[in-house]
Amino acid sequence: MPSNNPPLPSPRRLILGSSSVYRRELLSRLQLSFDTISPDIDEAPLAGEAPEQTALRLARQKAEAIARQAPGALIIGSDQVATLDGEQIGKPGNHANALKQLQKMRGRQVVFHTALCLLDAGAPDAASRLQLVNVQTLVSFRDLPDHELDAYLRIEQPYDCAGSAKNEGLGIAIIEKIESNDPTALTGLPLIALTTMLRNAGMIFFNSSNAPYTSA
Repeated sequence: MPSNNPPLPSPRRLILGSSSVYRRELLSRLQLSFDTISPDIDEAPLAGEAPEQTALRLARQKAEAIARQAPGALIIGSDQVATLDGEQIGKPGNHANALKQLQKMRGRQVVFHTALCLLDAGAPDAASRLQLVNVQTLVSFRDLPDHELDAYLRIEQPYDCAGSAKNEGLGIAIIEKIESNDPTALTGLPLIALTTMLRNAGMIFFNSSNAPYTSA
């Protein structure tokens, strides 16, 4: 018996332009089919560049780097910059640097700028090709003694995280308050903002195949 449901259009290829396991895990929550490609760009901030500008520029450059390899795809780029008193806080890389970061941030509020870009490489015009937003998160850290900060770092080893704390893990115990309109932004990929962007690009989220179909 023929179905009365209209046929779904062909799926679009969705690409996450990132090597981050945290962003990949977040995007997996949407139950969409996607590929991951690591963009090869220089992530150093430019001289005199504000933290928000750095995050937005890098998110866009990551998406644009992947677009050159994947014409017609929907490409996600994201970048995060943490700041304290206007100074950028990067990934510590090792235990000693991470401890210095946490010592500096304890009892203080840190601003995390999480920039998100959705680039539609198959868009018919420039106006609909690019969506770009910065989601700001304010994180207040607990005023903890050195031995607790040191113990936390040895347990979780968050040396690849800007700010030296994994809020999705044990790091939540050294945080006093998180203020944001997008709760996944701090982990690295603002899913509320992303789903809005994907809908703007014509994506249909709820279909039987869990594939990223679009209306066009």
